[in-house]
Amino acid sequence: MSNPQRIYTAGLIVIGDEILSGRTHDRNIAQVASWLQVQGIRLAEVRVVADVEDRIVEAVNALRAANDYLFTTGGIGPTHDDITVDAVAKALGVPVVVHPEARAILERYYADKGGVNEGRLRMARVPEGAELIPNRMSGAPGIRIGNLHLMAGVPHITAGMLDALTGTLEGGAPLLSETVGGFIPESEISTLLRECEKRHADCQIGSYPFFREGKVGANFVVRSTERGALDACMADLCDGLRDAGYAYTEGGI
Repeated sequence: MSNPQRIYTAGLIVIGDEILSGRTHDRNIAQVASWLQVQGIRLAEVRVVADVEDRIVEAVNALRAANDYLFTTGGIGPTHDDITVDAVAKALGVPVVVHPEARAILERYYADKGGVNEGRLRMARVPEGAELIPNRMSGAPGIRIGNLHLMAGVPHITAGMLDALTGTLEGGAPLLSETVGGFIPESEISTLLRECEKRHADCQIGSYPFFREGKVGANFVVRSTERGALDACMADLCDGLRDAGYAYTEGGI
């Protein structure tokens, strides 16, 4: 379902000490953001949180109140520091229970892998009232409760869970984008960008600098849910760059 008159937003909480320490490089933010955009939902905020229950509770309550949807990645595995389920249950004020379907899935998956033990059974625990998000990769399902979606931290497993959710969320109009770029120092045209965005209320302009061939430059991405507004803003921005004497490439460089 979609409602093109309203922008739906989502928050994302990336959970794990290994992300904050730099031992693991997060790849889920980009893939969740891209998936949401296709669903017509805008990723509005991301927080990276340590494996500390009170920190997770605080982030969950803040982001679920501010957005239509909330996603978490990480902390739903079999070890003692996988505390996302407990933290989310605490945030929602519900107990943690063993989901019978999740337990059955894990028993089938581990039947030829040594069976279900205490650690593996942890992956069947959910906040009371939750549904499951299918996981074709490793058996252990994701968890869906209200507007919250708890997913694995391993990127290819996260991708499978997102695939299972495709088309199931209500969203607004897809966010469209166009890019123009060049060897243009963004600091020299910050006023031009600001004024252009101000003239086009239905558009956002993002500036993404780079350093190549010994020169600085930037790509400028215009986003809107309306094709006509997007095209008008792009034309205005290109006119402004041309009038200011800058060479640019539509599509970016």
